[in-house]
Parts: sequence; structure tokens; C-alpha cells
Amino acid sequence: MIDLIQTYDVLVIGGGNAALCAALTAREAGASVLILESAPKAFRGGNSRHTRNLRCMHDAPIHMLTEAYPEEEYWQDVLKVTGGQTNEALARQTIRESVACLPWLIEHGVRFQPSLGGTLHLSRTNSFFLGGGKALLNAFYHSAERLGIKILYDAEVCELDIQDGEFRSAVFKYAGATHQVRARTMVAASGGFQSNLAWLREAWGPPADNFIVRGTPYNKGVILRALLDSGAKAIGDPTQGHCVAIDARSPKFDGGIITRVDAVSLGIVVNTHGERFYDEGEDFWPKRYAIWGRLVALQDDQIAYSIIDSKAVGKFMPPVFPPVRANSIKELAAAFKLDPATVQQTVDRYNAAVRPGTFNHAVLDDCATDGVTPPKTHWARTIDTPPFFGYPLRPGITFTYLGVVVDQHARMIMQDDKPSTNIFAAGEIMAGNILGKGYLGGIGMAIGAAFGRAAGKEAARHVRQ
Repeated sequence: MIDLIQTYDVLVIGGGNAALCAALTAREAGASVLILESAPKAFRGGNSRHTRNLRCMHDAPIHMLTEAYPEEEYWQDVLKVTGGQTNEALARQTIRESVACLPWLIEHGVRFQPSLGGTLHLSRTNSFFLGGGKALLNAFYHSAERLGIKILYDAEVCELDIQDGEFRSAVFKYAGATHQVRARTMVAASGGFQSNLAWLREAWGPPADNFIVRGTPYNKGVILRALLDSGAKAIGDPTQGHCVAIDARSPKFDGGIITRVDAVSLGIVVNTHGERFYDEGEDFWPKRYAIWGRLVALQDDQIAYSIIDSKAVGKFMPPVFPPVRANSIKELAAAFKLDPATVQQTVDRYNAAVRPGTFNHAVLDDCATDGVTPPKTHWARTIDTPPFFGYPLRPGITFTYLGVVVDQHARMIMQDDKPSTNIFAAGEIMAGNILGKGYLGGIGMAIGAAFGRAAGKEAARHVRQ
């Protein structure tokens, strides 16, 4: 039985990676901690349930990573994918903490698999959790229970009492009743607003009706809205986020990573007019997959089609849905209700522009086009070997980037540019400080771990003072 009469040292709102990192760190520092997770126990953990890895800086090979991935290279990758829309100090803090947190994760039961090879190009940069995100969460929750952290599932916070930037209490719904809990500090780790379809429509307009929420259906933005309404300083564009191209046949919510289509860089992508609209081979897929959702979102009817031939089969991770198969490009176009003649012309123009090179999907190779717009910079091969395959694509939102401003201690910043006295934020709700746009595979978990631990440490320190 959980005592809701007592005043806790730290209230953590959320149940994913960032929330658990904050809760465990605060508890290790001697604080009493209560976690309120809005999801049922079987769906606990937010988007962390769907994750697989953490992007990790390291200066030499370690047992789960090859070679080296130094701070400066990591920073340059962040700079490139965000187009400079990032807070360098907070980004570098994330980068440095990504390696510092590894022993701590292992201490809490998280296990890593050997380095991953293949076409994802991640053996040097990303540590993969053995058993994926659910195994990570199970380890964290087991550790939390062992340490005496109190946890309530199906506990949806609906109101925050914040006066002059100071948190006092939270009201939440649980077991058919409304309850209030007091705490000396609060950590907001409740994610973005992507599953709030009305808010998405407010940001995007009618196109949002065609979006699919790839991530958890429990991130409704209630806490984010309450913080902003209470005077928190906002950061980020509500139309920006981790938005990938996923199979259009995916469920409306919670499809997760298996719905992602990774064939994009091995073929071409056309819109409803049968035309290409972006360089499919711009960079390695882990640095570019999260721009494709937004690219598709900007097309008519928010749909596009990935087209490959038989040469590409086996060179990418297949999604959960099988491709549409045809013996000719025109037949494939007809299956997607596209104009066959137009799609055939698009493929013919692309094929004519492909220049000879040595194909190697493991490197930025010299297979490129010349004389066609948009160009294809790498991995350009003619699409001419039947059978042909296609995937229908929709924008799949994992999480949104609108959030609250924080400092290096994970303290939430108010509109007067002063930190709240006892409110901290970690994970997706503050990721917009680092990700103004774009994404880098595995960095979301790095942000959650870095600022979750910072929030837990600072919350416990505040209580002691």
C-alpha cells in the first residue's frame, strides 16, 4: 500500500528511461521517491519500450562498441543533423554522460549485446540493450522496487499546483478516484505531446489527420501544457520532432520500431504525383531516417512510396509488413494507384542519371547520380531488376520537440530566465534544448539518461539543503 498522506522528497512524473534514471539516482542519494506512471503496468515505460540502443561516446573499443567515437565527432554529428539548432553546452553534457552512465546502467541490471554489424553502421557508435527497451525497463523497475521506490501505474496526473515557479502538489486519477500528493521536488519526465491528436492538429493543421503515432499512446502532453501554463519557458517548434517514414499500413498508435521502412536509401521514393522529392542517399540511415517522416508529411496527402528492385532485397532490415511486389514498375505503380506512365518516366530518368561506381552500403560510396533533380548522393543503382517492391509511407511520430528549457542541472527555467526552485525536467519533455530539428539514432536515450541522472541528483541535493 502506498501512502499518499506523506510528503515525498521527490515526485517523478513519467515511467520511461529518463524517469527511472532520475528516480534511481535520487533514491541512491537517500531521497524518498514516488513514481506516477500514466500507463498500465503492461505498457509502462513510454517510448523506452520501443528503443534498442543508446548512442555512446568512447575513446577506445569497449566490449559492446568497436573502435572509437570521440566527443568531437559525436558533437559534429549532432550539429549536422540539427542544422545548428542545438544548445552546445547541453549537447556536450549529453555526449560526455553517455559513456559515464554505462557502468551505472550495468549496476542496475541493464545488459548489452555485442556490437552490431551490418547495414545500420552502428557498431562504433551505439550500444544495444540485450533484450531491447523492455529488458532495460524491467531491469530499472526491478532495481527501483528493490531500493524501495514507490510506483503507481494507471496514475494519470491531471493538475499541478505551482506557485511562483515552485511545485507544491499534484492531482492525479487512480483506481477510479482523484488523489493529491505532495512532494518537496518534482521531476517532469512525461514525454512530448505526440499522442494528443488535437494538439498535433493545432500545430500542423489538417495534415496531422494522416499522421501515425509510432510511439506510446500515453504521451498526451498534459504535464508539458501544465508547466507552460505555469510559467515555464518554452523551447522548440511544435511541428518538429522525431518523425520517421513508417509503413502506411501501421496501427494508429504504438506500432514501434518494427513499422519503420529502412529501404529508402537503397531505392527511390516518390509522392502521389509519381515524382521524387529528396535525396534518398544523403547520409548514413541512422543520421537521416528521422527526417523522412517530416519529408513525407510535407507531401500531398502525407503519403509517399519507397521503390526498390530485387538487388536491394536482404540489404536492409525488413519491416513488419511485407512489400507490395510486382513484375514491372508500371504494375507496381498501379498497385499504389499512381499513374504508371509517370512513375515509369521517373524511374527511367533516375536510371539514366546513375553513374558507374562501386556500391558499398557500409560506407558513403561513390554511386551517385548526375543530371537529375533531386540528386542521389550515395548508393545510387539502377532500378531495373525484377521483381520490383514497394512500401507505402506515412509520417510516424515518435515524440515531439516542443518542451521546457532546462539548465545543466536539469532545473526547469521560468519565463523570467530564472530556474524553478524545485522543478526538474528530463527526457523528451526537454529534448528540444538539444534537438531543434533532426535526429541521431540513439541520442534520445542518451539525453534521457544524462538529464534523468542530473535531475535525480539535483532533486536529492535540494531536499538535503
